[in-house]
Amino acid sequence: MAEKIDKKKATKKGEKLVGEFKAFITRGNVLDMAVGVIIGGAFGAIVTALVNILLSLATWAVPGGLKGLVTVLPAVNAGQEGLDKGLSVTAAAGGTASLGQTFEAADLQALAKALAIKTYGDTDGSSVAVIEAQKTAIASKYTLHGTTYVFNGSASIDWGTFINAIISFLIIALVLFLIVKIAAGIAAKRAELEAQAKEEYYKKHPEERPAPVVVGAPKPTTDELLTQIRDLLKGKQPEPAKK
Repeated sequence: MAEKIDKKKATKKGEKLVGEFKAFITRGNVLDMAVGVIIGGAFGAIVTALVNILLSLATWAVPGGLKGLVTVLPAVNAGQEGLDKGLSVTAAAGGTASLGQTFEAADLQALAKALAIKTYGDTDGSSVAVIEAQKTAIASKYTLHGTTYVFNGSASIDWGTFINAIISFLIIALVLFLIVKIAAGIAAKRAELEAQAKEEYYKKHPEERPAPVVVGAPKPTTDELLTQIRDLLKGKQPEPAKK
Protein backbone atom coordinates (compact mmCIF):
# COMPACT_ATOMS: atom_id res chain seq x y z
CA MET A 1 0.00 0.00 0.00
CA ALA A 2 2.79 2.37 0.94
CA GLU A 3 4.57 1.58 -2.34
CA LYS A 4 1.44 2.46 -4.35
CA ILE A 5 1.15 5.79 -2.51
CA ASP A 6 4.81 6.55 -3.19
CA LYS A 7 4.36 5.74 -6.88
CA LYS A 8 1.31 8.01 -7.08
CA LYS A 9 3.24 10.85 -5.43
CA ALA A 10 6.17 10.34 -7.80
CA THR A 11 3.81 10.30 -10.79
CA LYS A 12 2.11 13.52 -9.63
CA LYS A 13 5.46 15.21 -9.09
CA GLY A 14 6.58 14.13 -12.56
CA GLU A 15 3.38 15.39 -14.16
CA LYS A 16 3.68 18.67 -12.25
CA LEU A 17 7.29 19.08 -13.38
CA VAL A 18 6.36 18.38 -17.01
CA GLY A 19 3.48 20.85 -16.77
CA GLU A 20 5.69 23.57 -15.32
CA PHE A 21 8.31 22.99 -18.02
CA LYS A 22 5.65 23.16 -20.74
CA ALA A 23 4.29 26.40 -19.29
CA PHE A 24 7.82 27.80 -19.13
CA ILE A 25 8.77 27.08 -22.74
CA THR A 26 5.44 28.40 -24.05
CA ARG A 27 5.57 31.67 -22.15
CA GLY A 28 5.38 34.74 -24.33
CA ASN A 29 8.68 36.25 -23.29
CA VAL A 30 10.54 32.99 -23.95
CA LEU A 31 9.08 32.76 -27.45
CA ASP A 32 9.86 36.42 -28.06
CA MET A 33 13.41 35.82 -26.92
CA ALA A 34 13.77 32.86 -29.29
CA VAL A 35 12.50 34.97 -32.18
CA GLY A 36 14.87 37.75 -31.18
CA VAL A 37 17.85 35.38 -31.13
CA ILE A 38 17.02 34.05 -34.61
CA ILE A 39 16.50 37.54 -36.04
CA GLY A 40 19.65 38.73 -34.26
CA GLY A 41 21.67 35.96 -35.89
CA ALA A 42 20.35 36.85 -39.33
CA PHE A 43 20.96 40.55 -38.66
CA GLY A 44 24.52 39.74 -37.57
CA ALA A 45 25.14 38.04 -40.91
CA ILE A 46 23.85 41.13 -42.74
CA VAL A 47 26.08 43.42 -40.66
CA THR A 48 29.11 41.19 -41.26
CA ALA A 49 28.53 41.23 -45.01
CA LEU A 50 28.05 45.02 -45.00
CA VAL A 51 31.21 45.56 -42.96
CA ASN A 52 33.21 43.33 -45.29
CA ILE A 53 31.98 45.28 -48.31
CA LEU A 54 32.75 48.67 -46.77
CA LEU A 55 36.17 47.62 -45.53
CA SER A 56 37.02 45.97 -48.82
CA LEU A 57 36.38 49.31 -50.52
CA ALA A 58 38.29 51.24 -47.86
CA THR A 59 41.32 48.93 -47.83
CA TRP A 60 41.49 47.87 -51.49
CA ALA A 61 45.06 49.18 -51.73
CA VAL A 62 46.25 47.03 -48.80
CA PRO A 63 47.61 43.62 -49.92
CA GLY A 64 45.17 41.01 -48.70
CA GLY A 65 42.61 43.63 -47.72
CA LEU A 66 41.66 44.16 -44.11
CA LYS A 67 42.89 40.71 -43.10
CA GLY A 68 46.37 41.74 -44.20
CA LEU A 69 46.59 44.44 -41.52
CA VAL A 70 48.72 42.44 -39.11
CA THR A 71 51.76 43.57 -37.14
CA VAL A 72 54.17 40.77 -36.19
CA LEU A 73 56.26 41.52 -33.13
CA PRO A 74 59.97 40.64 -33.15
CA ALA A 75 60.85 37.16 -31.93
CA VAL A 76 62.20 37.01 -28.39
CA ASN A 77 63.11 33.32 -28.42
CA ALA A 78 63.76 30.48 -30.85
CA GLY A 79 60.16 29.27 -30.59
CA GLN A 80 58.94 32.49 -32.21
CA GLU A 81 61.45 32.64 -35.07
CA GLY A 82 59.51 30.35 -37.40
CA LEU A 83 59.64 26.82 -38.75
CA ASP A 84 63.09 27.10 -40.36
CA LYS A 85 64.34 30.64 -40.82
CA GLY A 86 67.60 29.35 -42.30
CA LEU A 87 65.75 27.89 -45.29
CA SER A 88 65.42 30.57 -47.97
CA VAL A 89 64.35 30.72 -51.60
CA THR A 90 63.98 33.42 -54.23
CA ALA A 91 60.73 35.24 -53.55
CA ALA A 92 58.13 35.68 -56.29
CA ALA A 93 58.12 39.44 -55.72
CA GLY A 94 61.91 39.65 -55.66
CA GLY A 95 64.41 39.22 -52.88
CA THR A 96 64.36 36.17 -50.67
CA ALA A 97 61.70 34.34 -48.65
CA SER A 98 62.25 32.01 -45.72
CA LEU A 99 60.26 29.92 -43.27
CA GLY A 100 60.73 32.57 -40.61
CA GLN A 101 58.02 34.53 -38.86
CA THR A 102 56.30 35.51 -42.10
CA PHE A 103 56.33 34.76 -45.81
CA GLU A 104 54.06 35.56 -48.75
CA ALA A 105 51.47 33.07 -49.98
CA ALA A 106 53.03 33.21 -53.46
CA ASP A 107 56.22 31.69 -52.03
CA LEU A 108 54.57 28.70 -50.34
CA GLN A 109 55.16 26.33 -53.26
CA ALA A 110 58.88 27.19 -53.55
CA LEU A 111 59.41 26.94 -49.78
CA ALA A 112 57.60 23.59 -49.62
CA LYS A 113 59.82 22.22 -52.42
CA ALA A 114 62.99 23.52 -50.75
CA LEU A 115 61.94 21.98 -47.41
CA ALA A 116 61.12 18.66 -49.11
CA ILE A 117 64.53 18.52 -50.80
CA LYS A 118 66.28 19.48 -47.58
CA THR A 119 64.41 16.76 -45.65
CA TYR A 120 64.30 13.90 -48.18
CA GLY A 121 67.07 14.71 -50.70
CA ASP A 122 66.93 15.77 -54.34
CA THR A 123 65.30 12.63 -55.67
CA ASP A 124 62.52 11.99 -53.17
CA GLY A 125 62.13 15.68 -52.33
CA SER A 126 61.19 16.50 -55.93
CA SER A 127 58.14 14.24 -55.78
CA VAL A 128 54.84 16.08 -56.16
CA ALA A 129 53.26 14.08 -53.32
CA VAL A 130 56.14 14.92 -50.98
CA ILE A 131 55.98 18.61 -51.88
CA GLU A 132 52.22 18.70 -51.29
CA ALA A 133 52.71 17.00 -47.92
CA GLN A 134 55.27 19.66 -46.99
CA LYS A 135 52.85 22.40 -48.06
CA THR A 136 50.23 20.94 -45.73
CA ALA A 137 52.76 20.69 -42.91
CA ILE A 138 53.87 24.30 -43.39
CA ALA A 139 50.27 25.59 -43.60
CA SER A 140 49.46 23.87 -40.30
CA LYS A 141 52.21 25.89 -38.58
CA TYR A 142 51.20 29.23 -40.07
CA THR A 143 48.01 31.31 -40.32
CA LEU A 144 47.14 33.14 -43.51
CA HIS A 145 46.40 36.85 -42.98
CA GLY A 146 45.44 38.31 -46.33
CA THR A 147 48.37 37.30 -48.57
CA THR A 148 50.87 36.76 -45.76
CA TYR A 149 51.47 33.63 -43.72
CA VAL A 150 52.28 34.35 -40.06
CA PHE A 151 53.94 31.76 -37.82
CA ASN A 152 51.55 30.57 -35.13
CA GLY A 153 54.19 30.83 -32.44
CA SER A 154 54.86 34.51 -33.14
CA ALA A 155 53.20 37.33 -31.23
CA SER A 156 51.11 39.45 -33.56
CA ILE A 157 48.54 42.24 -33.48
CA ASP A 158 45.56 41.61 -35.74
CA TRP A 159 44.48 45.15 -36.58
CA GLY A 160 41.97 43.92 -39.14
CA THR A 161 39.91 41.98 -36.59
CA PHE A 162 40.02 44.93 -34.19
CA ILE A 163 38.86 47.43 -36.83
CA ASN A 164 36.20 45.00 -38.01
CA ALA A 165 34.81 44.67 -34.45
CA ILE A 166 34.69 48.46 -33.99
CA ILE A 167 32.89 49.10 -37.27
CA SER A 168 30.46 46.24 -36.64
CA PHE A 169 29.65 47.71 -33.23
CA LEU A 170 29.06 51.18 -34.69
CA ILE A 171 26.78 49.84 -37.43
CA ILE A 172 24.75 47.74 -34.99
CA ALA A 173 24.47 50.67 -32.55
CA LEU A 174 23.36 52.99 -35.36
CA VAL A 175 20.72 50.55 -36.62
CA LEU A 176 19.35 49.94 -33.11
CA PHE A 177 19.25 53.70 -32.48
CA LEU A 178 17.26 54.24 -35.67
CA ILE A 179 14.88 51.40 -34.81
CA VAL A 180 14.23 52.79 -31.32
CA LYS A 181 13.91 56.33 -32.70
CA ILE A 182 11.40 55.29 -35.36
CA ALA A 183 9.41 53.15 -32.91
CA ALA A 184 9.23 56.01 -30.42
CA GLY A 185 8.11 58.41 -33.16
CA ILE A 186 5.39 56.00 -34.32
CA ALA A 187 4.17 55.52 -30.73
CA ALA A 188 4.05 59.30 -30.15
CA LYS A 189 2.18 59.88 -33.42
CA ARG A 190 -0.31 57.13 -32.57
CA ALA A 191 -0.94 58.65 -29.13
CA GLU A 192 -1.44 62.07 -30.72
CA LEU A 193 -3.95 60.70 -33.25
CA GLU A 194 -5.83 58.83 -30.52
CA ALA A 195 -6.04 62.02 -28.45
CA GLN A 196 -7.32 63.98 -31.45
CA ALA A 197 -9.92 61.31 -32.23
CA LYS A 198 -11.06 61.25 -28.60
CA GLU A 199 -11.38 65.05 -28.56
CA GLU A 200 -13.43 65.00 -31.76
CA TYR A 201 -15.72 62.37 -30.24
CA TYR A 202 -16.24 64.41 -27.06
CA LYS A 203 -17.10 67.46 -29.18
CA LYS A 204 -19.87 65.48 -30.83
CA HIS A 205 -20.94 63.82 -27.55
CA PRO A 206 -20.23 66.37 -24.81
CA GLU A 207 -22.40 64.47 -22.33
CA GLU A 208 -19.86 61.63 -22.33
CA ARG A 209 -16.87 63.84 -21.57
CA PRO A 210 -15.49 62.93 -18.12
CA ALA A 211 -15.94 65.61 -15.50
CA PRO A 212 -12.74 67.44 -14.72
CA VAL A 213 -11.12 66.55 -11.46
CA VAL A 214 -11.43 69.52 -9.07
CA VAL A 215 -8.93 69.75 -6.31
CA GLY A 216 -11.01 70.44 -3.23
CA ALA A 217 -10.15 71.58 0.26
CA PRO A 218 -7.80 69.37 2.18
CA LYS A 219 -9.40 66.70 4.31
CA PRO A 220 -9.71 67.55 8.00
CA THR A 221 -7.18 66.00 10.28
CA THR A 222 -8.05 63.56 13.04
CA ASP A 223 -7.72 66.29 15.67
CA GLU A 224 -10.11 68.55 13.72
CA LEU A 225 -12.67 65.75 13.41
CA LEU A 226 -12.48 65.01 17.12
CA THR A 227 -12.92 68.72 17.87
CA GLN A 228 -16.01 68.88 15.64
CA ILE A 229 -17.48 65.81 17.33
CA ARG A 230 -16.83 67.30 20.74
CA ASP A 231 -18.50 70.57 19.77
CA LEU A 232 -21.51 68.73 18.35
CA LEU A 233 -21.87 66.83 21.57
CA LYS A 234 -21.75 70.11 23.46
CA GLY A 235 -24.32 71.69 21.10
CA LYS A 236 -21.88 74.18 19.69
CA GLN A 237 -21.21 75.16 16.09
CA PRO A 238 -18.28 73.12 14.81
CA GLU A 239 -15.16 74.94 13.87
CA PRO A 240 -14.47 75.02 10.11
CA ALA A 241 -11.72 72.70 8.87
CA LYS A 242 -8.39 74.39 8.47
CA LYS A 243 -7.14 74.77 4.93
